Amino acid sequence: MSFADIYARVVAWVGAGAILARSFNEPKRSPLYGSTPDIPAARPQAIPTLKMPTARGWSGDHKPTAAAGLTVNAYARGLKHPRWMHVLPNGDVLVAEALSTPGGAIKTPFDYAIFTTMRRAAAVGQSPNRITLLRDADGDGVAEEQHTLLEGLNQPFGMQLIGNTLYVGNTDGVYAYPFTVGDTRITATGKKLMATKPGGHWTRSLLASKDQTKLYVGVGSQSNIGDSGMAVEEGRACIFELDLTTGKSRIFAGGLRNPVGLAFEPTTGELFTVVNERDGIGDETPPDYLTSVKDGGFYGWPYSYWGKIVDDRVPQDPAKVATAIAPDFALGGHTASLGLCWLPEGTLPGFGDGMAIGQHGSWNRSTLSGYKLAFVSFANGKPTGTPRDILTGFLSPDEKESYGRPVGVVIARDGAVLMADDVGDVIWRVTGA
Repeated sequence: MSFADIYARVVAWVGAGAILARSFNEPKRSPLYGSTPDIPAARPQAIPTLKMPTARGWSGDHKPTAAAGLTVNAYARGLKHPRWMHVLPNGDVLVAEALSTPGGAIKTPFDYAIFTTMRRAAAVGQSPNRITLLRDADGDGVAEEQHTLLEGLNQPFGMQLIGNTLYVGNTDGVYAYPFTVGDTRITATGKKLMATKPGGHWTRSLLASKDQTKLYVGVGSQSNIGDSGMAVEEGRACIFELDLTTGKSRIFAGGLRNPVGLAFEPTTGELFTVVNERDGIGDETPPDYLTSVKDGGFYGWPYSYWGKIVDDRVPQDPAKVATAIAPDFALGGHTASLGLCWLPEGTLPGFGDGMAIGQHGSWNRSTLSGYKLAFVSFANGKPTGTPRDILTGFLSPDEKESYGRPVGVVIARDGAVLMADDVGDVIWRVTGA
């Protein structure tokens, strides 16, 4: 064992002791949900919390637990870190397979401890950098065909088909490829339409406007709270609007630390996103959130959270904080809510109108949170009530291992709900029992 490995283990032991101490010193809190969460005061951590289950995967017929009245089956297996999906008009399902890659200098023992923990949890490694096309030709709810549609990409994530063009969100920008529905391979070189800064929070989700003339592009921050200054964060922590006619882009909304899933609420037409909030000030401080996104809106990061609650660790900009908008709905602290999909009433028996949310799960709090496919009901165009579980059972009983981790969510052409599981390397399919 190398000195670096020994040092990392010491750091992990110190961190475990800090977690134990926090469990005695901090009251146990239920996850914060809803439109008016009672957010605990910030408690900056000298030793960052680091707790994450080891990746195990699924064995045999083992699968997630579906809510009462629902059933789940594996739509596709044998993928490599499937993160995001897009359903084509003929029912084919595109899957972006990509992985965080080791990047940046490891400068401290904590950097090394975080890296080794993430590697053990299958959260970093060699990225497959491809898009796979899945086809269920016989309609039995299992994709018997898998085709490599595109490869050699740069951490692909978001995908949108408009006409005969497939748009792909790589970590370094938005690319366009000629594509005909029914094809199983793209050999043409993509045209880069818009550049984004790679790395950091690397996912680039895409959503087409209703008239299909624009793309909304989610771009996360480089760091936790602007750790290397705000210059490197320019063009990050925001949602862009890319005009496909003119090729011009603009920041549609900012101050969003890591906006990943994007979806429209159909009655109001408002754009919604789920955002991963900052680390290092408590298990439930601040909560991740689901929110509508206003054109020109600013949502606080890094200066404040949940509107105007100031983060004292950050050099302040009072004028920016004064404009900060509070989110619509808290989703619990560090749940890593990533996937987002509007489910109309009737999609799943017993569930009304609302959003399905893939909660990837925490790595940075003393008790685990997330690790489920959740559902948030909507009324009058706004999220309401308490989230309900659609799929659970992604953790071992002692929570030391993860069988899978939820990410992207889509509705298949047959009305089933599909969810990508990037640790289990599976696409799960949920229907009525």
